[in-house]
Amino acid sequence: MSRAEVLEPEGPQGLDRTGKAAETRAVSPLWTLGLLRSELVTTFRRWRTLALLGVLAAVPVLIGIAIKIETSDGGSVGGGPEGGGGPAFLAQITNNGLFLVFAALAATLPVFLPMAVGVIAGDAVAGEANAGTLRYLLVAPAGRTRLLLAKYAATLVFCLAATLAVAVSALIVGALLFPLGDVTTISGTSISFGDGLIRAVLIALVVAASLIGLAALGLFVSTLTNSGIAAMATTVGLVITVQILDTIPQLHGIHPYLFPHYWLSFADLLREPFYWDDVLKNLGLQGVYAAVFGSAAWARFTAKDISA
Repeated sequence: MSRAEVLEPEGPQGLDRTGKAAETRAVSPLWTLGLLRSELVTTFRRWRTLALLGVLAAVPVLIGIAIKIETSDGGSVGGGPEGGGGPAFLAQITNNGLFLVFAALAATLPVFLPMAVGVIAGDAVAGEANAGTLRYLLVAPAGRTRLLLAKYAATLVFCLAATLAVAVSALIVGALLFPLGDVTTISGTSISFGDGLIRAVLIALVVAASLIGLAALGLFVSTLTNSGIAAMATTVGLVITVQILDTIPQLHGIHPYLFPHYWLSFADLLREPFYWDDVLKNLGLQGVYAAVFGSAAWARFTAKDISA
């Protein structure tokens, strides 16, 4: 079903083509699902979205090939320390290809994933305004709140799809280039490959959830302008700026309140038993950002004079 079919405009008297009041159709759950489906189809049919997913899926391929070449003569991976961070994941890949999933997520989460989400979120509303389709969407009985929620939900689905693109690609490449077997946790204990795979799925979900605050921030920025490019650039610029602030020791007092601060806490899910403290802090912080900037986006969008 096309966007035009889902978002059929009202007649001149505020009635649809069947003569029923538009307000009655607006509260239909099926119509709301149709709006969400329309947003998902529109988002994932764009070449830009497919290109972003392709680039994300290519990162584990490059990491896997680079490690395979580097260790082909029996050498180690860069001499990374044995601990819980990204270098330790890289050092473990040659022994177990499943660790390529963890290494790829650790490599993409600080830069590639946030930039991809920033592009999609920043373009959500501003892109429609720039293309001249936003007014048409609001002619249909969606209501601004429903439309905004549908766009945020579509962005969250992209967050999950982008994370899974990295994880699935890494799992396939890891299985092809390296052996698979029991997983040695950060705590030094050994768990079965099945348990390790379950943890990989859990970690992927946590990484996707780590992006919900950024998605709300990007959506808020998108309501401030009618230029999709400006909204995307601003959102990506904010990601870079906040991450720079998170590395300055003199600003340690604000670090726990910056949305990227606990992003890499997913490594604690590779401990035995799980260490949830930082993971829960991360999810709680993302929830706060989503609530604050989601509310700001709603307040701005519902009061905005739509001229495009």
